[in-house]
Amino acid sequence: MNAIGRLAPSPTGAQHLGNARTYLLAFWSAQASGAKLILRIEDIDSPRVKPWAAEQAVEDLKWLGIFWNEGPDVGGPHAPYIQTQRVKLYAMALRQLIDNGHVYPCVCTRRDIETAASAPHAGDEGPIYPGTCSKWQVGDRLPEQGNYCWRFRSRDQPQVFVDRVAGSQRCIPKDELGDFPITRKTGEAAYQLAVVVDDDAMGVTEVVRGDDLLVSTFRQLELYQALNLRSPNFAHVPLVVGTDGRRLAKRHGDTRLSLYREQGVDSRNIVRWAAASAGLSIAEVSTSDSLETMHDKFAAQFNWQLLSREAIVIDSEAISFGD
Repeated sequence: MNAIGRLAPSPTGAQHLGNARTYLLAFWSAQASGAKLILRIEDIDSPRVKPWAAEQAVEDLKWLGIFWNEGPDVGGPHAPYIQTQRVKLYAMALRQLIDNGHVYPCVCTRRDIETAASAPHAGDEGPIYPGTCSKWQVGDRLPEQGNYCWRFRSRDQPQVFVDRVAGSQRCIPKDELGDFPITRKTGEAAYQLAVVVDDDAMGVTEVVRGDDLLVSTFRQLELYQALNLRSPNFAHVPLVVGTDGRRLAKRHGDTRLSLYREQGVDSRNIVRWAAASAGLSIAEVSTSDSLETMHDKFAAQFNWQLLSREAIVIDSEAISFGD
């Protein structure tokens, strides 16, 4: 099987320094292993999608010297994949899950779940779903259209995987995470389903993303197995956070890549910053090197074992990428 990595920006806003670091790590990992790289615009979160954000993300990647060499059959050479153009694939996967009894319609609201659930939760994870609607079986009457999402029946068996950064991971999804939605009440595929279907269809063998999505991996492994698909390898990289320890956001100041571009910042300075934060040596990389040369040198020394598991803390007010 050919090695394939991927870049998967979500056009819900501008890309920032934290996104840049993750994309660069994915790029260097692909370059180091001789893997091809795809670009996929994850735009199924329609209420939050900004009309300008996808094009801006593509320009940001090009500015950083990141390129991709796999793409769809339409839209020109190496055009990005667009999730909203792939909804038929998600519908087919959903049909398979329904027919095999892996999912059930759920009419519960977020407030319903919070009221009924007693299990504690941590971080961004909501309360564990208490199974209110889980008695539904294939052949039972469906609720009124637009009133329900499809929720996956998590298993009570351990899911185990070895992350290339975080190491060995183990979870019993049913007990620790609960059943989870794979569509919205509008019928549109949700993130967990779409990303599994796409990564398989595109032959992705390595997923590089922020460690805030590590828990999602257990849910996605459930889906891979239910759909009889082969799962990729995962590398969950520590987030870039502000001095308060929270993930980089507007409250920490403006770290948009588009702003740096507008200000005339040399993108090679951001590339060097990302490399240094990943444990790569910048001593032999000259500031006069071209972007292509820089990437070649950093890819040549790239190793997941060099990457710290600690979050990267920056003071966005103090950091400077000037010459």
